[in-house]
Amino acid sequence: MIDLRQLQALRAVHAEGSVTGAARRLGWSQPTVDYHLKNLDRLVGAAVIQRSARGSSLTPVGVLLLDRGEEILTLTDRALRDARDLTQMGRVRLRFGTFPTAAAKLLPSIVAQVGELGIELDAVLAEVQPLIADLNLGELDATLVYSVPGYELPFRSHVVTTEVHRDPLMLALPEGHPLAVAAPIDVPSLLSLHGERWLFGATGHDPMDSVVIDAFAAAGHTLEVAIRSDDFQVMLGMIAARMVIGLVPKLASGPTHPGVVLRPIDDPAFARSLLLAAPVDGPRRQPSTAVRQLAAAIRDSLTALE
Repeated sequence: MIDLRQLQALRAVHAEGSVTGAARRLGWSQPTVDYHLKNLDRLVGAAVIQRSARGSSLTPVGVLLLDRGEEILTLTDRALRDARDLTQMGRVRLRFGTFPTAAAKLLPSIVAQVGELGIELDAVLAEVQPLIADLNLGELDATLVYSVPGYELPFRSHVVTTEVHRDPLMLALPEGHPLAVAAPIDVPSLLSLHGERWLFGATGHDPMDSVVIDAFAAAGHTLEVAIRSDDFQVMLGMIAARMVIGLVPKLASGPTHPGVVLRPIDDPAFARSLLLAAPVDGPRRQPSTAVRQLAAAIRDSLTALE
């Protein structure tokens, strides 16, 4: 098994151009650097550095090892740094914004997981646009929002987003509709529904609505928006009553909906990305350790639902 010190010695030789320089960089003796490099030679069955009067450089095998080794060393450094940060931070309170559908399914599990790490959440429930505005103004420490492919959310430059889940969008049709069958629907069949009455989000700027509107517009169709609502239970009830059709994210759907048939859409564009957004500062451009722990808890909670 590779010893991390072997990779550190290899990286230092590459950076300094000599074993002597590598020893100085690492604060080791030169024999110690030589010892780890020779052990690495034996482990891979070939020399990892080549020496000359002008110094030392990596062999092709050494270059390959360093390429892979940089990832290992970076992850190791990050794990150690995060563990130290978590040990030092004590109890932390985060102002966490999320949209209601995610809160209903995920919040209890998320709160329980981060609570064990000393992180307390003050939850704020709102739709995507208000959450973005609050984070941009510094009124939230992190927020869970969603977007769709090709749709940029208006975050300020000091905010970074991390995708924590890809949530497929399902076409919701009333039972008895000609296309209400238990099978995926392709895009041409979806576009044939341009004459239907549709239900969209209440704000008029929902990314999920945009992916539908844009797809139909590209085919030369304008949709009739009959009703607007952000309550998926209301939406499903209206679809069951044969008043409208619409799209429902898988996360918002349950095992059964009387009177409604949900069809997966056979196109990866019809999915929403769940994004954890948080401000960053400093050269690392990373959220705080507490926010990264929050992201891990969100992923674990979503996995438990699958």
